[in-house]
Amino acid sequence: MATSAPRTIRLNAADNVIVAIDQIEAGTAPAGIIARARVPRGHKMATGTIGEGTPVRKFGQIIGFAKSAIAPGDWVHEHNLGMGELSHDYGFAADAKTEAVLPIEQRATFEGYRRANGKVGTRNYIGVLTSVNCSTTVAGFIVKEIERSGILNDYPNIDGIIALKQANGCVIDYRGVIFDTLKKTTWGYATNPNMGGVIMVGLGCEGFQIPRFKEAYGVKESDLFRTMTIQETGGTRKTVAKGVEAVTAMLPKVNAVKRETVPASEIVLALQCGGSDGYSGITANPALGHAVDTLVKHGGTAILSETPEIYGAEHLLTRRAATREVGEKLVDIIHWWEDYTKRNLMEMNNNPSPGNKLGGLSTILEKSLGAAAKGGTTTMTAVYNYADPVTAKGFVFMDTPGYDPVSATGQVAGGANVLAFTTGRGSAYGCKPTPSFKLATNTVIYEQMKEDMDINCGDVLDGVSLEDKGKAIFDMMLKVASGQKTKSEELGYGDNEFVPWQIGATM
Repeated sequence: MATSAPRTIRLNAADNVIVAIDQIEAGTAPAGIIARARVPRGHKMATGTIGEGTPVRKFGQIIGFAKSAIAPGDWVHEHNLGMGELSHDYGFAADAKTEAVLPIEQRATFEGYRRANGKVGTRNYIGVLTSVNCSTTVAGFIVKEIERSGILNDYPNIDGIIALKQANGCVIDYRGVIFDTLKKTTWGYATNPNMGGVIMVGLGCEGFQIPRFKEAYGVKESDLFRTMTIQETGGTRKTVAKGVEAVTAMLPKVNAVKRETVPASEIVLALQCGGSDGYSGITANPALGHAVDTLVKHGGTAILSETPEIYGAEHLLTRRAATREVGEKLVDIIHWWEDYTKRNLMEMNNNPSPGNKLGGLSTILEKSLGAAAKGGTTTMTAVYNYADPVTAKGFVFMDTPGYDPVSATGQVAGGANVLAFTTGRGSAYGCKPTPSFKLATNTVIYEQMKEDMDINCGDVLDGVSLEDKGKAIFDMMLKVASGQKTKSEELGYGDNEFVPWQIGATM
């Protein structure tokens, strides 16, 4: 019986590798080239001779340089592909354009919670924030007592209560980067439109003082914002009791909000990828990019992040910058990361992870080119530091690490009210208070982890167009924003994913 040849794809006419959609066995001849070795699915095979030190191209871009001579039909991976010196033409703002945004009456809509400050939430949570690790246990006890009581059943418009526990807050200088970052992140969560009410619990003697935090933001105690410390209240039991009392008093007011029809321009979408593979830049990421372009057309906002995972692809973003200044801010951030990793005896190519490499990604350059596709094609209107409030519309960038929980924490602090997460290896992730829906890059992982995956993008390899898949993603975005639960929400994820970035020294 005849056996069909394994499928491959050449992503750009300038490429000297093809990607194996199906596993290629040695001796077979996909695309008319005899394979000299087994090439796992998602990995690369050389289409011609690549001399030692010669650039290897995928997506029409350099993903590394040959460590040794590569023959046609060779498996191309980290054993014969490595990093090298790149010289990018940043072309600041060369491709910037004014985006056509639909008039408000033509924009898609969703059912959201309109807050008093005009922002719109997609969920309605009560958050118990902590100013220091020493108060995280008490915060957890408060949440457990509320949940155990069953009182939330009487308030159907409240999605739940969450303890946002953090691992620092004590020996930090209030003039330093750790304090500033923690302050921004905590305030960003307290004011995220998916939060209906907030309690903040401290110990009392920590470096991250609640009074200084309140002074910095001019915030006062109210029906929906309460603070307390364990030392002033009189210990653990009394603080738990006081916290439960405060939450109970909040419930009627938090529950009083109702969903109403609002335009899609109120969506602030966080873009994440984790457990990436060789398919990520071919299926889920560019499909999500199409959804981002649609969101921008409808007046919304999308936040691309994970700076180490756009390294080597930043020149594609600087060309789309609205102004030279926006592009230069991104390049300055890249230079900071180069110095940051060097100071810590690391290198940017420490990312990709072992799982990324098993999935076919050989260098950070290759991973970044695929990851950047999540951002679509529209103009980059702004670049933000970690956890800064995102105020610009359209496609924006936020500086964050590549580690997903830390990165997403910065985006949620910036105001993201929905999160889209692509994965090829099968990342188990969820987020509170911002719902996260997951996009599988290949059908194998979708079928294997159906309880975790919301959309299968693997069928792009079977002929579904990126445009159609992008439309399906945009439609799901609206449904999730309107209250449809994601798979991660159904599983209960989100209680352990608040992870602020600890940039400076812990003393």
